[in-house]
Amino acid sequence: MKINDYVSLYETERKKINTILSGALKHRNPSSLYEPGSYILNSGGKRIRPLLVLLSAKAVGGKFSAAYNAAAAVEMLHNFTLVHDDIMDNADKRRGRLTLHKKYDNSTAILVGDSLLSIAYEYLLKDCNGNSKQVISAFTKGLIEVCEGQSLDTDFEDRKNVSLAEYLLMIKKKTAAMAEMCCKIGALLGGGTKEQVKALGNFGLNIGIAFQIQDDLLDISADEKKFGKTIGGDLVEGKKTFLFLEALEKSTGEDRKKLLKVIERKGIRRNQINSYKMIYDNLGVLDDARNEIKSYTKKAMKSINVLSEKNKQIFKWLADSLIHRTS
Repeated sequence: MKINDYVSLYETERKKINTILSGALKHRNPSSLYEPGSYILNSGGKRIRPLLVLLSAKAVGGKFSAAYNAAAAVEMLHNFTLVHDDIMDNADKRRGRLTLHKKYDNSTAILVGDSLLSIAYEYLLKDCNGNSKQVISAFTKGLIEVCEGQSLDTDFEDRKNVSLAEYLLMIKKKTAAMAEMCCKIGALLGGGTKEQVKALGNFGLNIGIAFQIQDDLLDISADEKKFGKTIGGDLVEGKKTFLFLEALEKSTGEDRKKLLKVIERKGIRRNQINSYKMIYDNLGVLDDARNEIKSYTKKAMKSINVLSEKNKQIFKWLADSLIHRTS
């Protein structure tokens, strides 16, 4: 297949997932719960997680049709986490629209998030057959790890000392565990062997870590027009990202003092962003981040050597698309 064929496949399958999600909450009552839920599920998104489910099922000899409901389920789970994250962060917008708690209220948003998680299990069960226990176990483990990762992320906001190793553990749980779970579920539903399930899970885990570090990198280095939001938001909010923690480890003298002020003041002013970007440039942390992204992507690709060359190619395309994205 050529690159255009992969793009076409992705767009076709994304539309199918969107159709399932659009109909998931129709004809349910009360409307006070399900209309806000539909607002979230119809708010767009790349649908990368459902795609990981489908591609993993196909890679082990299964069919997309065996995993469509599970693919929708992981997207519902993802949106559950976003709704609750937005409440915790008091975020105003998500995907260019008002966040749920801003459009409605906190109580509605909390309940909608809970309902999305519940219905996610309902949809997951539609695709479960003889390996139901394994599929549900993988899904539940992913959910637990996401919650643990979010808790660590919240803890880091108030901690002055966070190591790079602790940060990597956090993103493994908060971001990468979800990708790992998607790949495992797809492989299980496609009838994969233990070796294949493990291999695809490792692909998801490593590409998930690369994805998050790429997010950190884009926040300070992306083209604002393509990125869709102001550069340097992580520094303004005082987030302890890969770049910030790497810079802190490598810095000395005045640079270190300036970085420590970000922690003390829990952020910086927007007019200070360029001066901090210069620190990052001088310390080489942008290149460090790029090297880490390449390293984790290589690990991801190496883990799926058990697959046929044909099946590996679409995962290579997906990995390249994720780590070379501009938004």
